Order: sequence, then C-alpha cells, then structure tokens
Amino acid sequence: MQAETPRLLRLPQVLALTGLSRDTVYRLGRAGRFPQLLKVSKRASRWREDEIRVWLEQRSAERTQAMT
Repeated sequence: MQAETPRLLRLPQVLALTGLSRDTVYRLGRAGRFPQLLKVSKRASRWREDEIRVWLEQRSAERTQAMT
C-alpha cells in the first residue's frame, strides 16, 4: 500500500482554513507554535495540510479541556 502524498497549502488556503491573519501565522511559526512552513523554491512556501489539521484539532482539544 502506497502512502498518500500530503497536500501542500499556499498562504491564502492556510488563512482560510485557520481563520488566522497572515501576521499571526508567521508570528506563531517563529515562536514554534504553528506548523513549520516548507520552502519549495526561493520565493515560494507551503504548509502541509495534514499538519495544519492536526494543529487545529489540538487547539480544539485544548479549548475543550479549558472549559471543563
């Protein structure tokens, strides 16, 4: 069985998926609190969709724990 290649997202897709601003994505990334970006060329960066979705699930779980 062949592993599925992870989908790579551009910044506008990451912003739409997370609801975060551009500055917040980069600030959290620099602080190590957001999935690391991948440099795919000199002027292009992408994020792995699976890592973004795991990050969102973790945020949701943290929120649920804080409410109990």
